[in-house]
Amino acid sequence: MSAVAPAPADAERDRPAPGAPPAPDPQAAPASVRALRGRTLRRNRRHVTLGVVLLSLHQVAEALVPVAIGLTIDWAVVPGDVRALAVCVAGMAVLFTVLALAYRTGARFSLRATENEAHLLRVEAARRALDPRGERSGLRAGEVLSVATSDAEQAAQYVRAWSASIAVVVAIIVTTVALLTVDVPLGIGVLVGVPLLMLLLRFPAARITRRSEAKQATAAGATALATDLVSGLRVLMGIGARHNAAARYRAASARALDASVGAAASNGLYRGLVTAASALFLACVAGVAGWMALNGRLSVGELVIVIGLAQFLAEPVQGLGMVGQLFATARASAQRLVRLLNAPDALTPGDRSCGDDPAVSLSGVDYRTLRGVDLELAPGELVGVLTTDPRDAEALLELLSGRADPERVRGTLAVGGVPVRELGLDALRGTVLVEEHGAALFEGTLRSNLAVRAGADEERLMDALRAAAAEDLVSGHTEGLDRPVADRAANLSGGQRQRVALARALVADPPVLVLHDPTTAVDAVTEEAIARGVTAAREGRTPAGATLVVANSPALLARADRVVVLVEGRVHRTGTHARLVEEDRHYGEAVLR
Repeated sequence: MSAVAPAPADAERDRPAPGAPPAPDPQAAPASVRALRGRTLRRNRRHVTLGVVLLSLHQVAEALVPVAIGLTIDWAVVPGDVRALAVCVAGMAVLFTVLALAYRTGARFSLRATENEAHLLRVEAARRALDPRGERSGLRAGEVLSVATSDAEQAAQYVRAWSASIAVVVAIIVTTVALLTVDVPLGIGVLVGVPLLMLLLRFPAARITRRSEAKQATAAGATALATDLVSGLRVLMGIGARHNAAARYRAASARALDASVGAAASNGLYRGLVTAASALFLACVAGVAGWMALNGRLSVGELVIVIGLAQFLAEPVQGLGMVGQLFATARASAQRLVRLLNAPDALTPGDRSCGDDPAVSLSGVDYRTLRGVDLELAPGELVGVLTTDPRDAEALLELLSGRADPERVRGTLAVGGVPVRELGLDALRGTVLVEEHGAALFEGTLRSNLAVRAGADEERLMDALRAAAAEDLVSGHTEGLDRPVADRAANLSGGQRQRVALARALVADPPVLVLHDPTTAVDAVTEEAIARGVTAAREGRTPAGATLVVANSPALLARADRVVVLVEGRVHRTGTHARLVEEDRHYGEAVLR
């Protein structure tokens, strides 16, 4: 897993004044949902500001439409003034032009800020997931995928929510001022009624937050389960467990569906409450205004203004309700995103480099199932390791790849004479390459999967394929090295995938190469060819590379300088393959069965 370099800053920032606190790092992980929200607005402030200003201008222009109509009636229609009517019509044309252009441009700025923030959050989530130090969020791979896609997009809706909320608040203020100008008691009634209405609508918003969070969590769980099942589909088919796996996924999908339906029901109920409360409130305003007109307190134009503003007020009032829904949904997703971004590192690497001698040394190492393991691997050596418990092999590979938690390791593990916990990850992984049994190939071509090292020409790729007994994959196909590789290498057999992965490791040509069961999916003849090819490739390296093979393959172990046998996590015997076959019955049974 490779580290992802942080994105460069968009522009150089001004230096703070002496004694001033340092400016917040825009790339730093937010410590809370509130911090994420604040950072979202800060790093999109230009587009958010332009969007808010233009959307607010649109709302002002829309609120002034009934005012303009009422004034036209009082100033031009009732007195029959044609000149005043022409001026009013021209003003209405300007007003509608501003209204249309302000919304079009403001919505574009707001949408751009939202999409930009969604992209930045997706990049941050991917960077955290791909960090070579790992993370301990407790989220499975499918859940991380859901957080990096769906939750990142939902959390970015803070931009849209803030832009819309400010715009509708401006619309309500302008409407209230206009109503106060027409009649003070009527304006005060609106000014008191709207906040009271919004306060009452806050209670169902909390339910929406809970339902939205449950929906995202169950959807992420179903995605994680689907990812696991798809990756292990061949195994499930082989052991006849497809129906059990399908039943598990149906249950997870049903839970996700129930949560989604619950969230949709809460949203629908909330919208219904907002609409009903708004309609009732506006009916009261219109009724009071009509009564005042009948009593002569309002002119015809003022009545039109009041009724028009009351009808217009339905939109910003409902908009505030929808903004509350947006905030609730964004908060639920932001909580999951913050959990991932603030997850502690799985590893805490050092900063030292390897010594000139890339030897590997384990001295009295205890880790997981391993107990007091001593193992030496010098440059130019090929050492085999036979484990009677697969867990011992997994623990050894975790140690050598640098994935082991240093707090759980006892004893000394050193590479090039430097303890692994003091090595930088780049130094460790530039020296030791662990090619695990379940190595992944990627969609593309054979060439793109093999060319992992800069300057690896076609001859080098073919040499690696020959050493891995995989030359037939090129010679037997019309496109050669440009032969297509499907997603998850589905168009290759298990043996072909295994050989390509081995060839890729040989192309990388690390000082220390660790192989885990590299020949389990090939026949005996191919296995022998691979053993010869790998040995020759590693011996031909200048300087000679150290190779550790964790396997029970007699062809590979026979070429090892020595074989270390691990039984119940401890070193049981050490010797050559031939000697162990003769002297250790358990070894012979494990290798030659």
